[in-house]
Amino acid sequence: MYIFDLDGTITDTNGLWAEVDREFLARRGLAPTAEYQRVVERSIYPIAAQFTREYYRLPESREDIMAEWDALADRHYRELAPLKPGAEAFLRQCAAEGRPMALFTACRPALCRAVLERFRLAELFCQVVFAEEIGLEKRDPRCFVELCRRVGAAPEDCVLFDDSPDNCATAARAGMEAVGVYDAYYENRQEELKAVCRRYVRSLEELAQG
Repeated sequence: MYIFDLDGTITDTNGLWAEVDREFLARRGLAPTAEYQRVVERSIYPIAAQFTREYYRLPESREDIMAEWDALADRHYRELAPLKPGAEAFLRQCAAEGRPMALFTACRPALCRAVLERFRLAELFCQVVFAEEIGLEKRDPRCFVELCRRVGAAPEDCVLFDDSPDNCATAARAGMEAVGVYDAYYENRQEELKAVCRRYVRSLEELAQG
């Protein structure tokens, strides 16, 4: 089973979320700190929203924070955000070869579905699994155990394609193989990514070319 991450692996949207954070906080006269970015970049939406509320002592509810983030990101996923180079070609190549594929993402379900429909990619995946619905962060090995249960595949039969060093390391600990995909968001952690992955590519174009 080939399992793909979305943001930073298939779609060029990691930087978008940094923009969302900056805009959200700027509206309140605030700015993201290094500590804040470190926590939220690893978190699923509800956990990130609760952390934001507590970290900045905001009066808004967790649900209100998530709704505002959704509104800020919505147009990008529906109209603007591009695919990563080689992503569509590789996905369609895998589908043509009969490889079973699933998508595993911490992205909001509605945003994920919007971008998949926009590029007509939804039909390529036998299943889309949302970390938010599992209720665990991707850096938690239990998240990948539950992922395997949902897609009906043993960890040793799964290959994860992901740009995050944390996600790839966690998947490896859960018994999966990991293929690291370069994304500029993790520019300073590429050696770390290479160290935890069976294979590393600068672009999915390398895989689409065989």
